[in-house]
Amino acid sequence: MARTLCRLTALQVRNAPPGRHADGAGLYLVVRPEGGRKWVFRFTLAGRTRDLGLGSAATVTLADAREAAEKARRMAAAGEDPIAARRTALVPAAPAATFGDVAGDLLKTLEPSFRNKKHGEQWKMTLEVYAAPLRSKPVDSISTDDVLSVLNPLWLKVPETASRLRQRIERVLDVAKVRGLRSAENPARWRGHLELLLPKRAKGSRGHHAALPVDQVPVVVAGLRATGGVSALALEFTILVACRTGETIGARWSEIDLAAKVWSIPAGRMKAGVPHRIPLGKRAVQILTAMLALKSADDGFVFPGAKKNRPLSQMALAMALRRQGFEHVTVHGFRSTFRDWAGDRTQYPREVIEQALAHLVGSATELAYRRSDALEKRRKLMDEWAQHCEPKAPGVVTPLKRAG
Repeated sequence: MARTLCRLTALQVRNAPPGRHADGAGLYLVVRPEGGRKWVFRFTLAGRTRDLGLGSAATVTLADAREAAEKARRMAAAGEDPIAARRTALVPAAPAATFGDVAGDLLKTLEPSFRNKKHGEQWKMTLEVYAAPLRSKPVDSISTDDVLSVLNPLWLKVPETASRLRQRIERVLDVAKVRGLRSAENPARWRGHLELLLPKRAKGSRGHHAALPVDQVPVVVAGLRATGGVSALALEFTILVACRTGETIGARWSEIDLAAKVWSIPAGRMKAGVPHRIPLGKRAVQILTAMLALKSADDGFVFPGAKKNRPLSQMALAMALRRQGFEHVTVHGFRSTFRDWAGDRTQYPREVIEQALAHLVGSATELAYRRSDALEKRRKLMDEWAQHCEPKAPGVVTPLKRAG
């Protein structure tokens, strides 16, 4: 026999005496002796009868109570527990993982594999500074437009940085997908996707390290000698040995062998993570000798900064170059200038030139079998480069004073 539904009226709900009053199909109005009224839905699941509270009759209308009871009734008929479902619904949903959350986890995972501290800092800077607009976004909501918004300002201006940024964003989003935090295709994917949306670059673009024309290098060196000071000497030394800024300012006396005229940089300070020896020519040795004369007992750095036991800052060499009136070029660009000079004006093999720049050339097999670093061949190359860098007219050397 069909169950009777909707027995109660709104007037009865307001005036019902204490007790349990059935509306039908498991819905009850429960009136307490002290006057409180509430709705209860009684259901049976897995042979057990239970009551689900549906709220106070003062705030839940009869129509709303019937609708809530019907929903619970259907759940119970399907074998679902409406009480458990309500508890789950009341638990606050975990906040969606953001791009910044996943990027932070990825950096922790990659930390042991970074070549050196600087490599890790580059990854961190890329994902925290350049990808800053993405960091607060839920990782499952990041779209192609979001990725383009951070790549477009850099794509033609600083190509190398932009390419690394794209690759690292792609890596973060791939990790998010593997972890089940997003399901859509990777919007930072290059092939067949961003390659069709980003503007084409000029062939052979070298990125943001603007280089000085080869024949202007002696002009810069002459100006540095006339200026004097630790920063000027450090920049001239960097030009002469064609190394990176970080390698110069981090140089320690324990790495220098003045008798053998060799500077041995440990793997931990090299970009490629491989030890690198640099032959020191006559002028490079003169610069080191001048710095040695200023060395105090506790100095470990070849080019000390103003603060005790601290090297020159990253900006010191850039400022020394700027004071010569060459704001349009970078210190790193002198490595490109050296490469242009060596490739265009000498007959040295490409492998020797690239080795002078601490570039790894050849396949993994070739590198494994190459035991020599061609130090003496590179010594001749660097001597010729130093001759090219020599000012056409004698420069003026001013006495040095210790920084600070």
